Amino acid sequence: MTLEHHRVVITAAGRDFGRTLALRFASRGAEVHLSARTLEAAERVREEILAQGHDADRVHAHACDLTDPASVREFAAAVAARTDRIDVLVNNGSRYQHGTDLLSASDEDVTDTLASGATGTVLVTKAFLPLLLKSAGPDIVTMVSGCGDAGHHRSDAHAAFYAAKSAQAGFTEILSRRLRDQGVRVISLYPPDFDNHDPLSESWEGAPRTAKDPLTAQSLVDCIFFAIGQPRDCFIKSFHFEQV
Repeated sequence: MTLEHHRVVITAAGRDFGRTLALRFASRGAEVHLSARTLEAAERVREEILAQGHDADRVHAHACDLTDPASVREFAAAVAARTDRIDVLVNNGSRYQHGTDLLSASDEDVTDTLASGATGTVLVTKAFLPLLLKSAGPDIVTMVSGCGDAGHHRSDAHAAFYAAKSAQAGFTEILSRRLRDQGVRVISLYPPDFDNHDPLSESWEGAPRTAKDPLTAQSLVDCIFFAIGQPRDCFIKSFHFEQV
């Protein structure tokens, strides 16, 4: 599947799986708008993409603090200044907080975790919805987590992270129903912990992917490309995964 006609926004694209998404969307030919909390982080990934031979006019770096409504609005305005539509919004940003003890996180950690994952996802989606509605085939992809599944308890993540992911799950569930009549597909992924191999390394193609191995970033990216590549009568609402 080639994506040369797609314009894609990815939040938290400065590292980890966000970087992976940025590199893989660009490798399919998409025009990508990358955000990170600092412009420097987004620029580093932009430079990596350009080093692969991509057109500089189709790779854009932006700063966006998902906990700051003004920053989210500025990010959306900066993208709107460059394009009249967005075809795919990937809500990847969400701060992780470790710790099974509720008291292990400071109040500031709790607030930031909830704000980036829950509030940030709502604000970004709201800010970019006008551009998505101008697309002939708009898709919203949200990286939730197995922690957003009801009854999930196998992660060592802090309860605040569970709360943020549960909020994302509730938001995307209702949004899927409410935006369908406008042709917007809302796709959520609920992965457990997974191996995120560097797409620019040999391990990307050589990673073991048997039934006994942990889930890989490769498979998550494949799921996203599969979902957005379906005809517009096919609304894949969510992907849920078994945990090894």
